[in-house]
Amino acid sequence: MSTTTTYLVQGMTCGHCAMSVAAGIQSLDAVTAADVDLEAGTVAVQSAGPIADEDVAAAVAEAGYTFGGRS
Repeated sequence: MSTTTTYLVQGMTCGHCAMSVAAGIQSLDAVTAADVDLEAGTVAVQSAGPIADEDVAAAVAEAGYTFGGRS
């Protein structure tokens, strides 16, 4: 069963930013897609199983941006 969770990400200003965040999150186990909405400052994460918010936060931080929690 697939689930989608939307998170806030601060500091993204361009397409490269969005690609970096998406790539970092997509590297997490169980994540099947990460769709960034640059204008809204969000990322919708689709997963095949549960993922911890802390793991998403770490991937966002690794990409160089600020995790804002669930939207």
